[in-house]
Amino acid sequence: MKPAARAAELRRILERANHAYYILDKPEMSDAEYDRLFRELQALEEKHPELRTSDSPTLRVGGEPATAFHKHRHLVPMLSLANAFTEAELQEWEERNARLVPEVKTAGYTLEVKIDGAAVSLTYENGVLVAGVTRGNGVEGEDVTANLRTVLDLPLRLRGKTWPKKMEVRGEVYLPKSQFAETNKQREKAGEPPYSNPRNAAAGALRQLDPKKTRARGLRVFTFQVEAPGLKLGIDSQHELLEALREWGLPVEPHHTGAKDLEEAHAAIKKLEALLPTLDYGADGVAVKVDKRSLYAELGTVGNREPRWSIARKFAPEVQITKLLEIRLNVGRTGALNPYAVLEPVEIGGVTVSNATLHNAELISAKDIREGDWVEVTRAGEVIPQILGPVKDRRTGAEKPYKMPERCPSCHSQVEHPHEEVMTYCPNISCPSRILESIVHFASRSAMDIRGLGYERVRALLDAKLIDDVADLYELTPMELLALEGFAEKSAQQLVDAIAASKEQPLSALLFGLGIRHVGAQGAKLLARHFGTMKALAQASAEEVGEVRGIGPAIADAVAGFFAEPRNRKLIERLERLSLTLKETATASGPRPLADQTYVVTGTLPTLSRQQARDLIEAAGGHVADSLSKKTTALVVGADPGSKLDRAKALGVEQIDEAELLRRANRKP
Repeated sequence: MKPAARAAELRRILERANHAYYILDKPEMSDAEYDRLFRELQALEEKHPELRTSDSPTLRVGGEPATAFHKHRHLVPMLSLANAFTEAELQEWEERNARLVPEVKTAGYTLEVKIDGAAVSLTYENGVLVAGVTRGNGVEGEDVTANLRTVLDLPLRLRGKTWPKKMEVRGEVYLPKSQFAETNKQREKAGEPPYSNPRNAAAGALRQLDPKKTRARGLRVFTFQVEAPGLKLGIDSQHELLEALREWGLPVEPHHTGAKDLEEAHAAIKKLEALLPTLDYGADGVAVKVDKRSLYAELGTVGNREPRWSIARKFAPEVQITKLLEIRLNVGRTGALNPYAVLEPVEIGGVTVSNATLHNAELISAKDIREGDWVEVTRAGEVIPQILGPVKDRRTGAEKPYKMPERCPSCHSQVEHPHEEVMTYCPNISCPSRILESIVHFASRSAMDIRGLGYERVRALLDAKLIDDVADLYELTPMELLALEGFAEKSAQQLVDAIAASKEQPLSALLFGLGIRHVGAQGAKLLARHFGTMKALAQASAEEVGEVRGIGPAIADAVAGFFAEPRNRKLIERLERLSLTLKETATASGPRPLADQTYVVTGTLPTLSRQQARDLIEAAGGHVADSLSKKTTALVVGADPGSKLDRAKALGVEQIDEAELLRRANRKP
C-alpha cells in the first residue's frame, strides 16, 4: 500500500478508536494495538511530512467533549505521555532530552504508578474545589464538578495554607477492581449488561447527569500534578510536589519512588512491574518524570501533544496461545454485526478466557485470522480478551478464512456494508437481536423520555411476549403489566401514562429514538427541522438528505437505507396510526432569519447555555460550527472567550454578543 493511502487508513482507524474510547467509553482495540498503529502513523509522517494533515490523531489528545455537559477551558492544556516499551527506548528518550538540556542526566527521576483511569483537572481557588473537568480534547473538557464532589477521597477544601491561590490539580479518577466486580454483579442481577472494564466504568460514571448515580459507583482518585500559571509554587522537585499534594489532603498513589539516574530507574521499574497486578486499581505502566521541575519549561513539549519531561514506561501484556474454534456474531442496537471468537479455554492473568473480541471483518482480514487457527490472545486493559494474530507456522491447511454472511444471523435480512465503513449492518430495526437495546434506547431521556422503562422492565416485557418492537409499547394496558413481577396497580398505571405522554415528543426525538445508524440527537434535529415531517424525510433520496447542512454522505446513505427497508416503513406506519407525533415544531418551513448563516459560540453567555444557543440558531435556520473560518457569519462572544476571539479578529469575522444574536433570530432579549 502506498504511504498516502496507508496514512489515510491509519488516521481513520485511530480516529474511530479515539471516538470509541473517549466519547462512547467502549474501546475497540487494546492499548498495545492502538500504540502500535499510532507509532506507525508517526513514523510515516516523520518520513513523509507532506502526509501530515491538520486532523491527524498525532496532533491532538483524546476526543472532543460530549454535548451533555458545559465545556470548561483548562488553565493549561492537558497533555498525553509518549510511550517507551523497552529500556532502550527509555534510554533514547533521555538522550533526546540531554541534547536539549544536558543537566537532565543528573537531575534524577521520579517514578509513579501510571493509573489506568479517567483523567481530570481539579481547580482549587483559595483552597476550595470550584471546578472539576474531564480531559476532553486537551484544551477544554466537560464540567463534571457535581459528580467529582461525590468522590469521597477528594477533598472539597485543602489542608494547610501553602497552596497557590488558584491552581489546577491533575489526576486520574478510577474504580477499584473490587468495586468493579461488585458493580457488575449488581448489574447482571438487574438484567443490565456488565461494564467492559474499570476504566470505562469510571469514565461513564463521571459523565452521569445525576450525581447520585456517580456516587453509587464508588469512584476514587489519585493526583500527581499541579498547574498554576503566573504563580510560584516554591517546589523544586516532582517528589516534593507529591509530598505537598499529600499534605494538602489530596490522594497520591503510594508506591512512587525516586531514582538518581536511569540505571537506577530501570531497576526500580522492574520492581514496580511485578507490583502492578497485585494492586486494587488498574495500572498500565510507570510514569517516568524528570525530578527537577525547573527544567520543565526548557524541555518543553512535542507538537503541543506530549511533554518532554515525562514518558510512560509500558509493559507488554501477558499473551497465551490457544485454538480459535469458531467465529460467531453479535448484533448490536444499531444493527452492527460484531464478530467474536470462540476459543479453547485458556488462563490469562488468572482468568479463564473462552471468548475474544474480533471487532470487524476488516481487522479479521488484515490479521488473516481463520477458524481453526492457533492464535495469540491477551486481555486488553487487563479485562477484555483480544486476539493479537494467528500463529501461522502451526497451520495445517484445514483452517477456514472468514467471510461475513450476506444475511443477518438473527432475522435473515439482507445485510448492508456501507461504503468507506468497516462495519456490516442488519438494516431491520425489528431484528430480535436488536430489540432489547433498541427499546431501552427508544425510551431513554434523550429520545422518547419514557420514565420508568429501563433494562429490567424491557427484558420482562420481552420475556412475557407482551412486546416485539417499540410500537407494541403503545398498546400495553395496566392489566397486562399487573401480571408481571414488580408491578403494582399504581406503578403499572404510571408506566402506561408515561408511554402515552411520549406520543407528544417531536419528530426529532422519535428519529433519534429509532436508532437509525449514524443519526445522533443533533443529526435528528437537523433532519426534522429541514424536512418537517416523517413522510417528507421517508420520501427523500440519499442525495436530498445529504443536502441538509451538517449531514454527511454516511448519514444520508444510512437514512435512505433505513426507509428503504419494508419492515421499517411498516413500523413507521404503525406509529402514525398510534398517534405519535411525526412532525417537528421548529422546521425549515417556518421563519428562518438565520438561513445559510454560520455561527461559532465562545465563552459563557449571560442567559443562554451553549446548547440553548445552538438550538436557537438552528431553529432559526442557521448552522453552528465548532471552529472559525473566513466563511463564518459571526462569533457569538460571552465571558472568558479564549483564543477564538483572537482568531475571529485575525480572520476579520464579526463579533456579536448574546443580545445581538437574539435580535437576529427574532427573539426578544
